[in-house]
Order: sequence, then C-alpha cells, then structure tokens
Amino acid sequence: MKILRSIHSLNPAVGGPIESVRQSSASLESLGHKIEIVTLDPPDAPWLGAYDFKIHALGPGRGSYGYTSKLTRFLETTSADYDAVVVHGIWQWNSFGVWRALRGKATPYFVFPHGMLDPWFNRTYPRKRLKKNLYWRWGEFRVLRDAAAVLFTSEEEKLLADKSFTPYRCNGVVVNYGTASPACDLDSAREKFTNRFPELRGKRVVLFLSRLHEKKGADLLIEAFAQFARDHDDIHLVIAGPASDEVYSGVLRQLASERGAAVTFTGMLRGDEKWGAFAAADVFVLPSHQENFGIAVAESLACGTPVLVSDKVNIWREIVQDKAGFADSDDVAGTLRLLTKWFQLPPAQATEMRVHARRCFDARFEIRNASESLLAVLDRYVPRSH
Repeated sequence: MKILRSIHSLNPAVGGPIESVRQSSASLESLGHKIEIVTLDPPDAPWLGAYDFKIHALGPGRGSYGYTSKLTRFLETTSADYDAVVVHGIWQWNSFGVWRALRGKATPYFVFPHGMLDPWFNRTYPRKRLKKNLYWRWGEFRVLRDAAAVLFTSEEEKLLADKSFTPYRCNGVVVNYGTASPACDLDSAREKFTNRFPELRGKRVVLFLSRLHEKKGADLLIEAFAQFARDHDDIHLVIAGPASDEVYSGVLRQLASERGAAVTFTGMLRGDEKWGAFAAADVFVLPSHQENFGIAVAESLACGTPVLVSDKVNIWREIVQDKAGFADSDDVAGTLRLLTKWFQLPPAQATEMRVHARRCFDARFEIRNASESLLAVLDRYVPRSH
C-alpha cells in the first residue's frame, strides 16, 4: 500500500504526533508499505534532513494556519498515486486542504485528531472556542464528516470528541498507537545523560519530559515535588522539553526557585540523551490537564520506567490495569499523592512495577502493534481497485 501522511510541521520542537509519525512510518515501511509525507514546512527547514522518507515540503504557508494553494494543487494531481491519505491534526490547512482536494475523489483519507477535539481546550481558551465555532461548520466538521474514518487513540478520546462541537458526525474508529523501543544501549545512554548532569548521580530522579506548555501540568509537579522533597533530600526533579511558551517556561523556573526545589531544567533532549533520561529516572510523571495519548508515557514504559499520570491522560486506565503506574487527579494534591504512593512502595513492589511497565508497553504501545492496527482500518476502507 502507498500511503501519504499530511502534517502541518515535522519540527520536533512542536511536539505532538511528530515522533510517532516518524516511528510508525519506519514500521510501516518495514512491513512492505511505501510512505511519503506532505508538510507545510519550508523546503529548507533544517529538521527535514533527519527523515528517511520522501517528503513534499510545500510551505511556508500563511500564518499559523499554514494556507498555501500548493497543497491542493499537489493533491489534485497526485492523489491517484496513493492508496490512502492519513491526516495528522486538525484546525490547520493540512487537514482542510486535504478535504478540499480529495472530496469526490477515489482516494480515501483518514484523520487523526490527536486530542484536538477534547472539551478541555474549549473550557480553558473560551476566546479561541468562539473562533473555532465559527470555523467548525464550514471547516473541520466537513473534514471529519467526509473522512473514511476518524482515528482515535483511545476510547476515552473518542467519547470526549463527541462533546466539543455541534453538529458532529464522523465514522470514529479506535486504533492502537505507540512508539518504537529504544534503539540504543540504555546503560550507556544513562551514563551519557548523568555525565551531562552530574548533580543527578546518586539521586532518585523524578522525570517530566514533554513540551513546557500549561496543559502538561509541570507547575503542579513542581509544587507537589517541593512539598514532598522537604523530607527527602535524595530525590531530584528533572524538567525536560522544549518551551512552547517562553513566558510559561519562565514561570516554571521562577516557581522552582521560589520553592527551593532541587530541579534541573535540561531543555529538549534528543536521541541517546532522551533515552538516558528515561533510563536514569526512578519514575516518570505527567500530570496533564489534557492528553489524548502521551508518546512520552509510552517511551517511559519502553524503558521499564513506571509512570505517574493524571486521570486526564486518556490511557491512564490501561496503565493502572497493567500495574505499570498510578493515576490521580490533575491538581497539586493529586500529584502529591502520586509521589507519596510511589516513594512509599517497598523496593520489591517497585521492582515488580518496572517489569509490568515493560510488559504494558509490549502488549499495548509497541509500534508494530500500532502499525498493524492502522493497516487493518485502512484495508477495510481502501477500494480494492487501488
């Protein structure tokens, strides 16, 4: 099968589904399928060289929406070359442009909303909701309505999407989602990471690795950690990830300083250093206010590192069910309970949970399982003539 994936940007600093697109594309090609990617990045974007797939970089588009007539022209002339088009993300031209070019065409398209229909965004950003309401009826409503299938990464995400905007109609399907196991030696990666941050040696590391955005709840973690660490001088918090909002990043640093917490801000970690952070961590924490999946959660499990998540991370039930971590509310009190629960575990139970973490990853989130799940949906809707 020849598949075209449409995404606004492949810039890793943007976060979101980018790493999973890269990993799953490699997995799909290993299964004998051909993958190409169309993006609204400019052709000379420096991060494009990191990808081994054929990339059609048609940007830059106009503003944050990314409008460019090049996308529809490209799809109108090449759509017959592809068996399916998979759209990643909504609210930008890479989704509406696909709808505009492919409506009425034989090539089906599929949409991953990637949590962008969660009602949390409407509650948190009421002004943006007004703009989205105006755009919805003639924009994303039609994108989702006419898609062969709208792909959700959990049943929770699918249920929440139905509560965001009206009218709402789509063929919603839940598929597996995930990432690849680390391709490096974790012991060496851990050593590389701690060499760069020697203050972590001999400490039990609490790791947060994600974009520094208010929805991720890093401020909750710093507050809870500062309270818990008053009586535990052997633990250290690591905040890793790019700053999607410089103001919020500054707030986090000031908060850590004011609370006198032992916190290291690493910035964005890539490659072996990222895997080394997971391997060095005693536990991974993501107290998000909204998270449709959380690739970093799956990456932590792949390293055998248990996870502490809020019950707004949509895969929290699977984590708890598999005894791969704990879940609680997305507030300071809930995050403090998570830390307390983890650090009060007897060593034997903590070791057992590390085993469960890796088993959870293998059973649910390993990239080959996710690729096969996606292919099963595509096979169901791609015309046999393709």
